[in-house]
Amino acid sequence: MEHYGTMEFKTKKELFKFLVDNKDKLIAQKKAIKKEADCPVIIKPTLVVDPEKIEAAKAVGSTIADFPDMNSIKVVAVINTTNFLDNHIDLHLPGIWKKTLRDNKMIMHIQEHDMEFEKIIADGDELKAYTKIYKWSELGFPYKGETEALIFESEILRERNEFMMRQYAKGWVRNHSVGMYYVKMDFAINDEDYPNEYEAWNKYYEQIANQDFADEKGYFWYVLEAKLIEGSAVPIGSNIATPTQSVSEAEDVEQGKESKGTQDDIIDYTFIREGLNKKKQEPSK
Repeated sequence: MEHYGTMEFKTKKELFKFLVDNKDKLIAQKKAIKKEADCPVIIKPTLVVDPEKIEAAKAVGSTIADFPDMNSIKVVAVINTTNFLDNHIDLHLPGIWKKTLRDNKMIMHIQEHDMEFEKIIADGDELKAYTKIYKWSELGFPYKGETEALIFESEILRERNEFMMRQYAKGWVRNHSVGMYYVKMDFAINDEDYPNEYEAWNKYYEQIANQDFADEKGYFWYVLEAKLIEGSAVPIGSNIATPTQSVSEAEDVEQGKESKGTQDDIIDYTFIREGLNKKKQEPSK
């Protein structure tokens, strides 16, 4: 039994016929609603700081995140990745964000897709959005090829959203999601009976990272352009390839200091807490 929404089909052939016969209507429906492509993340967030600051934190039995005089932090997060078939059976293609990043100056970094003032994490001058090409292996995933990632660099101010500043600083934000409207998209299907859709399948299939999911479904919607509205910190979602890349004190970035760290200097809070626990367990001399 095959399913599309609440509808059931006895065979894939029946499902494919329904999708092709109603393609224009289904695409119109997808374009009409705000899409939230949520993304559970396996990679732990990391904290990039000067090693001296880590030692200072250990010395007082605390972490960088607990310093009361830290008024802002800089967060670098992957909000969306292309070439990955998500649970909506949508494939975002490289170039999807090119026009919107050029034209839209009202992008927001928010909490759980909630467009309320108290849920804003960063926007305006505190938010820089851009794309960057990564090998999947650089993001910690065992896929071949590359992805064009949508990146948010956000300065999170304590006075604006202290709750989310601390969530990021303590390494508790692992998932991100994009809120958008589809602008240009179409449909691909693994069936020679539908020449146009089958041609699209052959054109884009090779760049899909998780091809096993595409094989299972036998079709996908491919998105060529989307209007970006916001990127969110979320508890869980549908695209597993959107990690927090780094978190650092914003003052260092503002002062133009270059990162001193190599990969060995990227510390996550699990490491810091383990070190503190070990230190507390050592007998005093």
